Amino acid sequence: MSPPLPGPLAHLAPLLGHYGYWAVGAVIFVEDFGVPAPGETILLAAGVYAGAGRLNIVAVACIAFLAAVAGDNVGYLIGRAGGRAFVHRWGRYVFLTPKRFEAAEQFFARHGGKIVTVARFVEGLRQANGIIAGTTGMRWRRFLAFNALGAALWVGLWTTLAYLAGSHITAVYDEIRRYQPYVLLAVGLAVAALVARHLVQRRHRR
Repeated sequence: MSPPLPGPLAHLAPLLGHYGYWAVGAVIFVEDFGVPAPGETILLAAGVYAGAGRLNIVAVACIAFLAAVAGDNVGYLIGRAGGRAFVHRWGRYVFLTPKRFEAAEQFFARHGGKIVTVARFVEGLRQANGIIAGTTGMRWRRFLAFNALGAALWVGLWTTLAYLAGSHITAVYDEIRRYQPYVLLAVGLAVAALVARHLVQRRHRR
């Protein structure tokens, strides 16, 4: 019998109960190229199930990682092939409006490839980062490397916490999300400092 899922995770119980690993892979995969789907939520729910012995935590982590990388690469191909015209025409159907896309693209352009890793933890950017990387012309190998790193960190964090926290995961998750803006600000400042240092060093070499 499946363990009860806490709080907002409870509505995923029928999906996980019927489809198990397939549900984890499919939901994370489609979320990562812009389809509105509860990818992070199902990852937490699967971690809770694994902690109760209903699923295997290694299998959950591997499937989630592969689905995350594959989904982002579909997004990259969409952005590379369709560009801004595609996003402006169809993006509103997956809540990626031209205004949101422009803001995300500017943020992306300022911080380069490193943002692909951080974007995995940011709602909105997680779903759009592959598309934006494609439209901005980032090299695929570079995107793949940062994307895989971000997926590994994201999957590792949430599966481990859900597996260990069990029914308390929603409280842990809410607490982490509460401090997320401060962490992102710190990361942004660190990236900005590294960029500034690089520019200063290059100017001195000239």
